[in-house]
Amino acid sequence: MLDQLNELQMLKYFEIENTVIAELTDEKFIISQPQDILDLIGDSVSYNCSRLMIREQNLHTDFFRLNTGLAGEILQKFSNYNFKLAVIGDFSKYKNKSLQDFIRESNKGRSIFFVNTREDALNKMIRK
Repeated sequence: MLDQLNELQMLKYFEIENTVIAELTDEKFIISQPQDILDLIGDSVSYNCSRLMIREQNLHTDFFRLNTGLAGEILQKFSNYNFKLAVIGDFSKYKNKSLQDFIRESNKGRSIFFVNTREDALNKMIRK
């Protein structure tokens, strides 16, 4: 089992079923550009980790406006680096049909998930 990193770190790493998972624990950190994700991915690779859990509030509001392109740019990084991502939050409040379709289609795949609970996120992260 991996030890948790000290509280100054933004990511907490742990291992479940031989799978290392990173969880963004800094509630104030906002992912507002693709480089922010690349930094998190880079940190995770050094722990032999290819799975990341974040919360909805860690994503800039532009992420949820698909016409900004931010969601596509950020999620493309996960595809490029063969990472899984689980975003935890309440997505029912977003009434935009395109966004709801985007979330639904993402959840049909094997690498990007929008889930309601941390438990759901963990289940998606350990699924092969």
